[in-house]
Amino acid sequence: MNSKMNCSQAPGFILLGLPREPEKWQHFFIIFLGLYLLGLLGNLLLLLAIGSDVHLHTPMYFFLSQLSLVDLCFITTTAPKTLETLWTGDGSISFSGCLTQLYFFGVFADMDNLLLAVMAIDRYAAICHPLLYPLLMTPCRCEVLVSGSWGIAHCVSLMYTLLLSQLYFHTNQEIPHFFCDCRPLLLLSCSDTHLNEVLMMALAGVLGVSAVLCIVSSYGCIFYAVARVPSAQGKRKALTTCSSHLSVVLLFYSTVFATYLKPPSTSHSSGEVVAAVMYTLVTPTLNPFIYSLRNKDVKSSLRRVLNIEKSQD
Repeated sequence: MNSKMNCSQAPGFILLGLPREPEKWQHFFIIFLGLYLLGLLGNLLLLLAIGSDVHLHTPMYFFLSQLSLVDLCFITTTAPKTLETLWTGDGSISFSGCLTQLYFFGVFADMDNLLLAVMAIDRYAAICHPLLYPLLMTPCRCEVLVSGSWGIAHCVSLMYTLLLSQLYFHTNQEIPHFFCDCRPLLLLSCSDTHLNEVLMMALAGVLGVSAVLCIVSSYGCIFYAVARVPSAQGKRKALTTCSSHLSVVLLFYSTVFATYLKPPSTSHSSGEVVAAVMYTLVTPTLNPFIYSLRNKDVKSSLRRVLNIEKSQD
């Protein structure tokens, strides 16, 4: 009875995923602020480079611009609240604020996952069917792929959020994380979370496994097609167009699996917080630099954009 009285359907939470020693907060604030500003700058420049260069208005760069937009929103979902916590020392967050952050975090995380799969399909079509590529990846089909991904991401995240909103939680609970995520929230609930855990594992499994299978099968066909190319130069040219995407895929999924590839009922560890920092802040920050540093077309467009800005000054 007492435990039921200490439960609420709209409690407040305290985010405590970062070190509690105040003397470390300044260092972490500088690190998080630097990564956040670098992520904003990198993704905005990549969006500007793609949007301002008509030569980059192709399916591959259309998907890349969508990835940059998603990463821009992804880091903005968690970084500002983390910076506020580090600056003020107050990690409190309302229940509605927590659910809002959780909803948008889920949307952009799922979009990252789905876009990486869509980009793998695009590379498969370009390398394995180069003559049919303009017919396969028409602007309409590209828009359908992206719109469908946005729709799926919103529906899945909305389902998570609505189910969580029906649970009761212990009042004034500390979340051992720097943002609101499903796993630590379920651990704080005083309701039966079995349905939430099963649904979360099922949906995450379907989305994650489907995307990974799509990427693996696409690259299996790509490597087979490249192996049949007679010249070494032709092989290098084909693989160069995939190297950036493969780097981002490995970086994203390695950190996601390190965080979520275990039952949700197990305790939350500091290692998961480190992995979460990697895929919520570090990976979205590195993505535009991985693509731009290895892509001559993007670097050329960026140089033109920066020269225009200098001439205007």
